[in-house]
Amino acid sequence: MLAVDGVSVWFGGVKALDQVSFEVPAGQVHGVIGPNGAGKTTLFDVVSGLCRPGEGRVSVAGRDLTGVSPLRRARAGLRRTFQRPQVFGRLTVAGNVLAALDWHGGGGGLAADLVGWPGRRRLERERGERVAEVLELCGLTALRDAYAAALPIGQRRLVELARALADRPSLLLLDEPTSGLDADQTVRLGAVVKALDTTVLLVEHDMSFVMDTCDRIVVLDLGKMIATGTPDAVRQDPVVRAAYLG
Repeated sequence: MLAVDGVSVWFGGVKALDQVSFEVPAGQVHGVIGPNGAGKTTLFDVVSGLCRPGEGRVSVAGRDLTGVSPLRRARAGLRRTFQRPQVFGRLTVAGNVLAALDWHGGGGGLAADLVGWPGRRRLERERGERVAEVLELCGLTALRDAYAAALPIGQRRLVELARALADRPSLLLLDEPTSGLDADQTVRLGAVVKALDTTVLLVEHDMSFVMDTCDRIVVLDLGKMIATGTPDAVRQDPVVRAAYLG
């Protein structure tokens, strides 16, 4: 589903990523770990289109997206969450999730709103059912009418996740998804991620979550990929232990 091939990124004289290459098969959960400054967020920015690499390319489902805008990547099925949750504070929890479906159009525009066309009613019903489904999955049903700005960071992070899931992404990028979550929320998040019918790439510092959730792991240090493999293989790698795990 995702192929990162020889990606390098410079910021001035600093090489944030240095010839990073790996692949994520469809349906797998891939983790990216490493110490602060390893290049993890830069890698996410490259994959999501916020940063163009100086070298290399990014392909999703066999399509080269290296020069494609973040908007077109999103419409191709890529969704992302951020280190700091990005929610619409003036919308309710349900409104945040519904916003992810709006780009498909409203089924007839203003005329449909005025006369109540069956197509519009069916579309609104289907959207409402999808919102309810995603809120239940993320444990947010009881908060559907709460305003997102009033929620603590852990719940806002779950709202952002629900919004990313609403449109059934083919590739989901999660940037430090457990940050701000309590123990119960972290357990629920792990169950949600493992149950998803999609490909997931996640950056995370909670090693228990990574080891329990991911099929494979990529390890970065100072912009270079120093290891890749199953959680057990990475855990036992002496280079990884020296650079990060201790």
